[in-house]
Parts: sequence; structure tokens; C-alpha cells
Amino acid sequence: MTRRMSDGATQTSASHIAISDLGHDLDGRPVLEGISLETRARRIGVVGRNGSGKSTLSRLMAGLIAPSRGSLRINGHDLAADRKAALREVGILFQNPDHQIIFPTVIEEISFGLRQQGMKKPEAEAAADRTLEQFGKAAWRDAYVTTLSQGQKQLLCLMAVSAMAPNLLILDEPFSGLDIPTKAQLGRALTLYRGTLMQVTHDPRELEHYDEILWLDQGRLRMHGAAREVLPVYVEEMTRAGEADDIAQLSP
Repeated sequence: MTRRMSDGATQTSASHIAISDLGHDLDGRPVLEGISLETRARRIGVVGRNGSGKSTLSRLMAGLIAPSRGSLRINGHDLAADRKAALREVGILFQNPDHQIIFPTVIEEISFGLRQQGMKKPEAEAAADRTLEQFGKAAWRDAYVTTLSQGQKQLLCLMAVSAMAPNLLILDEPFSGLDIPTKAQLGRALTLYRGTLMQVTHDPRELEHYDEILWLDQGRLRMHGAAREVLPVYVEEMTRAGEADDIAQLSP
């Protein structure tokens, strides 16, 4: 649950994620199968090789698509069936901000999600201004999105999602392709987020201080547990895979 604090910030308790025998097909092919877990962890990492189903799981958790089988509930809600609850419960940050940004100016972009939640324009803009101040970017208010760098656009998307105060924020490889300083700056910005955070990444170093890790392998849940237990096993297996030559093998 989320409550608004006196300074306009939010305090969010950990989300309850309950997944039972989850499966999903794309073009008649299963990309996720038999996923079951329950957690109230505040920081969750998701790792796995390309094609393991990480992004599909992200979209299912955000309610953007409905599962083919099984159930997935966030704080008791089926978000694919309840879009109003989805707007309140989950925000998602994608890898490419250009696929997420809609409006020409910063204030319009941040205000949009708040208007979707039912705020009137003046209230939404006031909340957007508070978010900009919280992130130290009040000077961006009337800037055109086209003037922003890729890293700045990603920060704009983060601010827009954070302004909506979702209980769960999903990061679907948003730092991929960014340089090291920009990654570090965005990482610091994420410390302002008070809710449950789920980050999908190829880089296990980004998850070393997370509470729990989900390791997906060929659409199935390979391991789920504390970062100190899962990450060393994952890194060891990925290292062995890197010493092999499986990219030379053609699919039948």
C-alpha cells in the first residue's frame, strides 16, 4: 500500500507477489512454463540468458498481457483484468525510453500518468513539479524531450513512473547501452524510490545488494532465493557457458 507524505513524497510497503503455475505462449510457442513463487521482498532481481522469458515475465507482472495459464497477482489483484489497479500497483521502465515517451515536454510527460490516475490537470502538474524537485530537476520542467540525451530521457521515464507512486516498479534492462557515469547517476536516482523494485538485467553486479533473485532458464524458474545463494551459482554457470561454443549450433 502507498500513502502520501506531507512533503509530497510517498512511503510504500513491500508488494505481495503471488505466482502459481504461470505459463505464457507467443505464436503458439511456450516462452514461460510452470512458474510458481511467492515473495514480499523489497528488492528483486531477475537474471537469465536471452530468450529465457525475462521480458515476458515483466509484461505479465505489469498486466500488459494476460497469462496463457496459471495466475499472477500483485497485492491480490489480477492486473491484466483490472487496469485501474494496474495503474496504481505497477510501473514499468523499458530499455528504450523512445518507446515509452509520448509528449513533447517534460511536464506533460510526467503529468500524463497522473491524469490517467484521475487527477485534474492543475493537481497533476503540481505533483509533477514535486517529483522534479525531488529528483533535483526542477529546471527541466518546460524542456522539450527532443533536447534530452538518452540517459536524460531514461531519467524522465523514471520520474514519470515514480510520480505515479506504484507499489512495484519493474526495470526491464533500462540501463542497457548507457555509459558507466549515466548508469551510476540513474542508480542514485533509484534510491529515491521507496516501493518494491524488480530489476531485469544481464549484469549480476547490479543485483549484489538485492534481497532475492529469480533465475529464469529456457522459460522456467531455475532458482529463487537470496542473492548470496543464487548469484554465485548463476555466474559460475554463465562462465561455463561462455567457455563453450553454443552460438555455433544451429537450431533444427
